[in-house]
Amino acid sequence: MKVTHPKHPKKLQKGDCIAIVSTARKVSSKELAPAILFAKKMGLEVQLGKTIGAKKHQYAGDDALRAQDFQDALDNPHIKAIWCARGGYGTIRMVDLLNFTQFIQQPKWLIGYSDVTVLHSHINKLQIPTIHGQMCLEIEKKSQASRDTLHHLLFHDNPAINYSFESSPLSRNGRATGTLVGGNLSVLYSILDSTSEVDWHGKVLFIEDLDEMLYHIDRMMQNLKRSGRLKNLAGLIVGGMSEMRDNTISFGKTAHEIIFETVQEYQYPVCFNFPAGHIQDNRALVFGKKVTLEVSPNQVRVSYN
Repeated sequence: MKVTHPKHPKKLQKGDCIAIVSTARKVSSKELAPAILFAKKMGLEVQLGKTIGAKKHQYAGDDALRAQDFQDALDNPHIKAIWCARGGYGTIRMVDLLNFTQFIQQPKWLIGYSDVTVLHSHINKLQIPTIHGQMCLEIEKKSQASRDTLHHLLFHDNPAINYSFESSPLSRNGRATGTLVGGNLSVLYSILDSTSEVDWHGKVLFIEDLDEMLYHIDRMMQNLKRSGRLKNLAGLIVGGMSEMRDNTISFGKTAHEIIFETVQEYQYPVCFNFPAGHIQDNRALVFGKKVTLEVSPNQVRVSYN
């Protein structure tokens, strides 16, 4: 996966075509109608992949079909961006079937989050940025900012959105600069020591998760700590940790408290409640670009360099 000439995806223009594909769970074209309308309002043409409407148990077709559909979108010069239809589970099963040779020479935006974290990490390792943003499914139910930030990032040459929000009592003050990487915690955990894992040394790590047992969060964080992956971060941004579950006998800590405890011996800045993840206000981020994280007692600011 050596990269000799990393490039940046080009901004979209009205009339450009984007592909909508599913790398994970099955989805119908009817469910995608609001997203298609949103894309057309942005002035884009939409090409639905062969995975849309395909079914193989819970998947949008078998691994081979999902890989080929994504590969076709990667290699088609007419397609200017790839928008993942939904998450669920399955991307990790098809990523090793992909060939990124042509994509490296002519990169295009990848859009998605959750299970798409596999592809974010894999592509960021190629030194090509990606967009961690709302997928097609339920886009009309998300905040206006979720849609506006995605629109902005797609249509600007050097997309830069600066975020400011209220600091959490658990936050650790400080200032750090580094390349933003990460995604869904459970998915990041699933690709450790694989060819898709990004080196986190000196990076600003973003994590979020949904519907996990609290002890699972602790187990994953303990692994990341014991393996040394958390020690040399530049900073840590925690997004939505939504719908966490507990045993009958309480674990005794919230997800935020578990994360804070795990990294409390380090010195880098840490913030919580960033507006991204499996939450209603799922704002778009560019992974693979440098950001500056500034955490003060009252405010957190994330800005692109």
